[in-house]
Formats: sequence, structure tokens, C-alpha cells
Amino acid sequence: MAVIYRSKSFLYLIGFLIASLLLWLSEASVVSSGDFNKDFFVTWSPTHVNTSSDGRSRTLKLDQESGASFASIQTFLFGQIDMKIKLIPGSSQGTVVAYYMSSDQPNRDEIDFEFLGNVDEQPYVLQTNVYANGFDNREERIHLWFDPTKDFHTYSILWNIHQIVFMVDQIPIRLYRNHADKGVPYPMWQPMSVKASLWNGESWATRGGRDKIDWSKGPFVASFGDYKVDACVWKSNSGLCREESNENWWNKNEFSSLTRVQKRWFKWVRKYHLIYDYCQDYARFHDKLPKECSLPKY
Repeated sequence: MAVIYRSKSFLYLIGFLIASLLLWLSEASVVSSGDFNKDFFVTWSPTHVNTSSDGRSRTLKLDQESGASFASIQTFLFGQIDMKIKLIPGSSQGTVVAYYMSSDQPNRDEIDFEFLGNVDEQPYVLQTNVYANGFDNREERIHLWFDPTKDFHTYSILWNIHQIVFMVDQIPIRLYRNHADKGVPYPMWQPMSVKASLWNGESWATRGGRDKIDWSKGPFVASFGDYKVDACVWKSNSGLCREESNENWWNKNEFSSLTRVQKRWFKWVRKYHLIYDYCQDYARFHDKLPKECSLPKY
């Protein structure tokens, strides 16, 4: 009887461990709640952050007293992040709205959307950048093909073991491939949180700092809403996050490059909307462009 009892206990223990493992795996990949109060916390100036009663939308305010920011409670290693944003209307020169992922380490990894304000009637500039192991200098800039102050638009980061894709309304505007095997730094090891901020960047943001913020037009407000985080939650589980699985759909081979349709859209953006590419700035790098500039984008 003692043998039978121990056998049953052992089976119960095994069953419990399997159930716990399955639960842990299911929690490793998360689809966000859609409630800013549950998924994010305010990191700067709570008085300049306003969240709707249902938690579905949030605004950041910039005035002469302060800007504001928030960040995700969880950190992630690979996945896709979507955020709907409505930018500051009118005279927004000198202001910067940032939406990005960052690891907050001295040698940080970071994936940036930065919306650089402009004088009235002039278009916003969307700057993207990639930090890998603490090094950046990978800026690209485009003019959007719509007015981003009139309505919400979706800005997305797809980050996987193959590539980083920046998207606007699902149209790819920039790629950064994983060429780590060729000696090019790529964000692979540091989990990152999702962040957003609104701040005074008048020293550089608009025409190299020549156009300053007109405080008489303030306060300046940027709106965020309808976000989605579908990513691998960091639990010291780098191996799990790198796996190709139904949960980690972003790591599947079909997301290792752009589709044929996406490539056409990407080429359209590059041809008609790109205004700066660090890989074309020979003067900045003294005719020695970064290594990735000579490697395939997809």
C-alpha cells in the first residue's frame, strides 16, 4: 500500500509540475490588456499625464513647467508592439514625441520612433533610430504621407531574431537586419520596456534647433490609444524567447523578411518620403559608412 501511495503522489507531483510549466509558457507571450493603468506606469510628471476613465487612452502634456512620460510594467525580448498616436496640431516646433523600446542599461539597446514637431503648415519629421550595445548613430528620417495631427495612426515595431521592422499603418518604413554573424551589432540579449514621452527638444529637433518652441501656443498635447503588445515577457528566459513557436509567431521563418507586397511599399516609402539616411551620409562618417550599410536590408 505504501508503494501505491508513493506512486500516486509522484504522479500528482508530475502533473502539477507539467501544469505549472504550461501556465508559465502561456504567460511568457502576452497580448496586452489594452488598459494603460494595468500595463504601464507613469515615469515622469503625473500631473502632465491624463488617462481616460476606462484606461483605453492616455495623453501627455508639455508646458514650460514639464513634459511627461510612461513605461510598460513588463519588459520583453522580441515581439510586436502597436501604438496608435495622434500628434500635436499646429505650431509644434521644438517638441519631441517619442515612442520606443529601451533596455535602460549603460550599453543599452533601443528601438526609436521620434516625432519632431514643425512650424505651422510644415510637415512633421519622423525619425527612427536603433541602439545596439550602446551604439546608435543610425538615424533615418521621413516625411509622412498624411497629416498625423488630424487622426490616430498605428506605429508598430516588429522585433525578432531576424530583423527589426518599423511600420506606419502596417506599411514598412525601415528595416534593420540581424547581421550579427557579420560583426554588426544587433539587439538580441537585453529585454526592453515600451515607453512614450513628450519633451522639450528645441535645442535640436526642428531645423537643427533654429526653430524654438512657441510657448504661447501651448500647452502641447499628444494622444495615445488602442495599443497592443504581443511579445515574449522577460523572465530570465532568453532561450524561450528565441524559440520559433505558435506563441513566438514573430520568430517564424515567414517573418524573417518582408513579403512581396511589403517590399513594394517599402521601396515606395524610400523613393518618395525618405529625407535622411545615415547610410548615405558619407561626410558624417568620413567616407567610412557603418558595415551594415553595405549589407542586404532584406
